[in-house]
Amino acid sequence: MTAIDSGRDTVDLNQHQPDGNRPSAIVVGSGFGGLAAGIRLAAGGYQVTVVEARHQPGGRAGQIIDQGFVFDTGPTLITVPDLLEDLWATAGRSMHDYLDIRLLEPYYRIQFKDGKAFEYSGDPDVFDDQVAKFNPDDVDGYHKFLEATKNVYQRAFVDLGRAPFHKFSTFLRVVPELIRIGGLQSVYSFASNYIKDPYLRTVLAFHPLFIGGNPFRASAIYSIVPYLEKTGGVHFAMGGMYAVVLAMVKLIEDLGGTVLYNTPVQRFVSANGRIVGVDTGDGRVRTADVVVANSDAATSLLKLVPEEQQSKLWSFYWKQARYSMSCFLLYVGLNRQYPELRHHTIVMPKDFKGVVTDIFDNKRIPTDIPMYLHAPTRTDPSMAPPGCESMYILVPVPNLSSGIDWSITGDDLRERVMDAIEQELGLEDFRDSIVVEHRFTPVDFRDELGSWEGAAFSIEPTLMQSAYFRPHNQLNEIDGLYLVGAGTHPGAGVPGVILSAEIAANLIFEREMQPAK
Repeated sequence: MTAIDSGRDTVDLNQHQPDGNRPSAIVVGSGFGGLAAGIRLAAGGYQVTVVEARHQPGGRAGQIIDQGFVFDTGPTLITVPDLLEDLWATAGRSMHDYLDIRLLEPYYRIQFKDGKAFEYSGDPDVFDDQVAKFNPDDVDGYHKFLEATKNVYQRAFVDLGRAPFHKFSTFLRVVPELIRIGGLQSVYSFASNYIKDPYLRTVLAFHPLFIGGNPFRASAIYSIVPYLEKTGGVHFAMGGMYAVVLAMVKLIEDLGGTVLYNTPVQRFVSANGRIVGVDTGDGRVRTADVVVANSDAATSLLKLVPEEQQSKLWSFYWKQARYSMSCFLLYVGLNRQYPELRHHTIVMPKDFKGVVTDIFDNKRIPTDIPMYLHAPTRTDPSMAPPGCESMYILVPVPNLSSGIDWSITGDDLRERVMDAIEQELGLEDFRDSIVVEHRFTPVDFRDELGSWEGAAFSIEPTLMQSAYFRPHNQLNEIDGLYLVGAGTHPGAGVPGVILSAEIAANLIFEREMQPAK
């Protein structure tokens, strides 16, 4: 008999799981990556238990409801619905029986501070007209750019996005191809090869910010978003992104899995050099055949893995890594509506490169703040009381390595946001219309979500922090533990973390006890 003593209960590792001979899996964290991993493992025959530290599922993709106003707290859009549909198909179900997803048009508006605006449309003719409005000569360049990003998409997303990169030899085999498709260039440089107008370069190159990347440093392998949006569209789930979270929870439960809330993991438990369970601090240890960590990757490996099993190499990596920026978020309920707003509005600064440099490198909040506004009542009136508006406002800011005191800076930045909305966007009496308000700062990313350095997207997506050089979905040095989520391959963003779950599940099926058929 093999047993471990946690200092609480002694647990027999040979004990039978609740469902007979089915292999078992514990998933730590119920973000999109954890839920997707749980679905795939449950569909493959595993008895799945998801343990979530907070009172609700979703991780960053949580929800706030206050006086009839409904707010998504994290992701707000769906760009690759096929990945969700594939997840349900793996479980023998149809996503459309669980979710109502709507295509947006336009996808969003990009508003420049000098009054110019770009309506980012899914209609090819409208998009071309928008490009021509800025520079007619760039219409042809845009089509060439789109064709080039199609090649990047095929190699970096379709072929490599699902491939594990835990072997250096795997990475070496794809290096020539990455060079061929322009992977050594930055996203902004890649777009500039085809586009001359500076406004249009920003329109086609800002997307790495969606996953915590610097467009002037992120590899061109991250330039695929315009192609993804063109082919897959930009969608909204009725009820908000939290409706997707709840649908994924229901799917896990329909497959026989369990999701536990208010169950924080204190540490991973090991026996005979292998991770075999989790200590949840409630007087017991939960054991399983495999453990999947959707908790913040740096926190998981530096704080939860037993010290004797921590890899010196990976510990050094996490402490020296370049982390993504963070976000300052305001969730406000308004007693009126602003119909001139699109569902998604992105406010670009005048000096895009200078602002990005301030946030990522100078570690300071720029004078000319960029913003993203989400007004979901454009599509789903149920997100606010009648005649009202629920609004999500995001400002990219430095992570906690900046030393910014958010107990002071938060109030000042809030007022600057209000000034910008009223004066630059022309939304009159905005601050006076607020009847509900919530705030989330980099400190909350650290304290509420366990994010290392308060980074909103884990480690920054640079070429030398991608693929093989990004933490692997299964670390050879730590047997029995698999990683999913923003801090592992392929990276942050809803599509990235869902793909990470597919990679991890496939590795488990290949390496561990074969699921019962």
